[in-house]
Amino acid sequence: MRMTRLLLLSLLAVMACGVPLRAPAAALGATAPSLPRVVRVPSGGDLQAALDAAQPGDFIELPAGATFVGNFTLASRPGTGWVVVYSSAFWRLPPPGVLLQPAQATLMPKIISPNALPAIRTAAGAHHYMFVGIEVTTSSADGLNLIHLESPAQTSVDQVPTDIVFYRCYIHGSASGNIRRGIVLNGARLAVIGSYLSDFHDRDADSQAIAGWNGPGPFTIIGNYLEAAGENVMFGGADPTIPGLVPADIEVRGNRFAKPLSWKADEPDYAGIPWVVKNLFELKNARRVRVEGNSFEYSWFDQQPGFAILFTVRNQDGGAPWSVVEDVAFVNNVVRHTANGIHLLGWDNNYPSEQTKRILIQNNLFDDVGGPRWGGLGRLFQLIDGAADVVIDHNTAFQTDSVIAAAGRAHIGFVFTNNIAPHNLYGVGGDNTYGNPMLTLDTYFPFAVFARNVLVGGNAAQYPPDNFFPASLDDVGFVNAAAGDYRLASTSPYANMGTDGRDIGVDVGALVGALLQWWGP
Repeated sequence: MRMTRLLLLSLLAVMACGVPLRAPAAALGATAPSLPRVVRVPSGGDLQAALDAAQPGDFIELPAGATFVGNFTLASRPGTGWVVVYSSAFWRLPPPGVLLQPAQATLMPKIISPNALPAIRTAAGAHHYMFVGIEVTTSSADGLNLIHLESPAQTSVDQVPTDIVFYRCYIHGSASGNIRRGIVLNGARLAVIGSYLSDFHDRDADSQAIAGWNGPGPFTIIGNYLEAAGENVMFGGADPTIPGLVPADIEVRGNRFAKPLSWKADEPDYAGIPWVVKNLFELKNARRVRVEGNSFEYSWFDQQPGFAILFTVRNQDGGAPWSVVEDVAFVNNVVRHTANGIHLLGWDNNYPSEQTKRILIQNNLFDDVGGPRWGGLGRLFQLIDGAADVVIDHNTAFQTDSVIAAAGRAHIGFVFTNNIAPHNLYGVGGDNTYGNPMLTLDTYFPFAVFARNVLVGGNAAQYPPDNFFPASLDDVGFVNAAAGDYRLASTSPYANMGTDGRDIGVDVGALVGALLQWWGP
């Protein structure tokens, strides 16, 4: 009874992350006179039978250390009560505030796919499942989707799986296997919280820890470690079979995105397998996305130029001309150890699409962007082919090449304010306009707002008025740049000089607060 009550408290913690658990009290028995039914499946028992027989509100307990081999299907059933599958030792897992680690797998039961098929998948219309403290992996050397949340052949939003949560789970491939995806999010009200996803890679194709292209959302991705060779997380990337569908209402907060250096061919600890390596986060078809309080680390020149973040609208296979990237907020993040920063594409250059628009990039720190180790050009922001209403504000960056590089059609409604970055050779440049920042702005960013930026080493005569050009980083007045403290000292000439009366550059306090909000240091 005590363990069940603890689990209820754990589920309330999930609710606090914003996951829309419908009727939680009735579904989970939090205020009911009796506790929910607990079904205990012994090691080697029939987990599929337990899933099939589960009723709304049931708890299925699996013993820590037990192994369940198979390809398990989550069925649809009447009612909106949750079926909770959990570890008998879930209460010994790290509490919220501590990142889950693979070492905690000893506290989890293990679900293993014996082949290339998913370990867990959904039947048509499956809904209201929660997995707490479960390890999910495969014994196969090849696999497409380890967890596949999508109704077979779904062509309508009425058919998609809904209300499925993975909380404090360890979901992984193997060090040498071609395991392409961790979780496919092709449904509605799906969440991955406080989990550890790793070793998703492929020698011949893109791979993702989490991907979604054929579900309406909302999607919640909070407090996870996310590792994959292709795109650690991606929305879009294949044409949806649901007409007009754009994945939407996506929340990505408090995660740690990374690629291990053992995947990089020129590193001392390279493991010798040439995975297809691309980027850390990409949106190809998505709207209403908030990316906040995440760290993005290690993206190098490989199958792509090594941009960490891509907002690149794609009608991927030519059958989804409604594809769009719009209403995106990328705020309070750290991007570091990467070949390039952020790439934006206004229109798909392969097939018809909608225009990328209303993108906010605010209060981020970009550190160690470019340089020989990561390859690429060391560009901070690259904008191609006419995105609309892009706002880049209050960022601090340390990159080796251009602050802005542009090409193709002009970008209307562009705002670039209150940023600190080294100017380097070209600062703001574009195709056929490098070396002439004013011409670049007139050509690629007509009527732009470009003000109160600190471009270290630049020439004021080449830029609009109301910007600043100190000779060196030492002249910016950071508290302690050598130690990574990029707050402005009170004596800095750029303190309280932003367009909003605040310090120019990143608000370090707000950034750190967002990074620590979900899972702590």
